Amino acid sequence: MAISLEKGQRIEIGLSKVSVGLGWDPNEGTGFDFDLDASAFMLGANKKLPKDEYFVFYNNQKSPDGAVESTGDDLTGGNSDGGDDETLNVDLTKVDPQVQEIIFTATIYKAEERKQNFGQVRNSYIRIYNSITNEEIARYDLDEDFSIETAVEFGRLYRRNGEWKFEAMGIGNKGGLQALVNKYQ
Repeated sequence: MAISLEKGQRIEIGLSKVSVGLGWDPNEGTGFDFDLDASAFMLGANKKLPKDEYFVFYNNQKSPDGAVESTGDDLTGGNSDGGDDETLNVDLTKVDPQVQEIIFTATIYKAEERKQNFGQVRNSYIRIYNSITNEEIARYDLDEDFSIETAVEFGRLYRRNGEWKFEAMGIGNKGGLQALVNKYQ
């Protein structure tokens, strides 16, 4: 049975192959489709990308170590019908030793131009599940009203004493994808 996480809660993973699914439903009537993008920032002990290629997103769908791979970009959020809109597959046995954590984010593409924010998105969540059996391990539903934020750090996988753990984060940012890139580069 999956664990329903609260912000800041941490769990042990105990698996080597996991998938991280992000889902959301855009509110109707904003005039534009909502294009939310899932990304992964693979960070070293200094909380920075070892190299730009360790930033996995729609223009770089696989990390250089082959550990993190995106399944592609859902341009409207309408492909899922209640399920995951975008997924990142993670093989923890392949993660480069210099990478200590992987932050999973969602950002709104062209948010400023389209006057969109996470306050206009509902049913947002991140879930982590067994890649082989599809059994859900944990889920974190974003229940805060991010009325000015255009980027959210949903959760992270991190190493602790040789084991991988997962933490629900739920941290909003105003500057979209570029603000996160600036933070972790």
